[in-house]
Amino acid sequence: MAWPPLPRPGLARARERWHQLLLALVFLTRLPLGHLLPARVLPLAGSTWAFPLAGALVGAMAALPLLLPGPPLLPAVLSVAVAVWFTGALHEDGLADFADAAGGRNPEERLRIMRDSRIGSFGAMALILTTALRIAALTVAGPAALIAAAACGRAGSVLAMVALVPARPDGLGRAAGRPSGAALGAALLIAALVCLPAGPAALPAALAGLVAALLLMHRARRRLGGHNGDVLGAVSLGVETAMLTAFALLM
Repeated sequence: MAWPPLPRPGLARARERWHQLLLALVFLTRLPLGHLLPARVLPLAGSTWAFPLAGALVGAMAALPLLLPGPPLLPAVLSVAVAVWFTGALHEDGLADFADAAGGRNPEERLRIMRDSRIGSFGAMALILTTALRIAALTVAGPAALIAAAACGRAGSVLAMVALVPARPDGLGRAAGRPSGAALGAALLIAALVCLPAGPAALPAALAGLVAALLLMHRARRRLGGHNGDVLGAVSLGVETAMLTAFALLM
């Protein structure tokens, strides 16, 4: 009786990386790829190295309207609309909930507010201002800047997962797990490589994004005691908005 050949370690590792990339795309976009994932549950933390790749894909799709002719305001609005549709407004929802939590008096009340599906005045203003900044920036910044900002925004959420502890014993923050140092390093490296086509302005723009991430993480640590899914979405969108604004100012 002949025994089946053992799987080659390199092939198994490649299959694992492929599944992690698919999980990142399923989690961060509306692409219907869930049927391609294995039946076993994959830890989200293990796929975080691919978050910037998913962000770059979102940015590339959102950059398509920027190639259209006409007044720059219209393609900019269409670009943000495509990004919101392609992600299911995942990060916008997180930002709104995180902003609404400012009305709470203690961490427990703030976390309760963030679980409320209704949007408050803080959340509404946060969405209005960040959307206005993104649209205004995209009237000047090009596709390469948008792709870089989208990739770095998702890398920012990986940084938050490593730097902060989960704010509650349940929910996405706890279930996702903590990315390894190697996953964070890979995410940052991929984000840096995606920034290269954006030119010399990418470095100061990335620094602006890093400042935004650090400020949001500092606020999450002080106000909530850590991170949750809404914090990760807020960091991602905050980094992206800060970078697009910096790109526009440097054009």
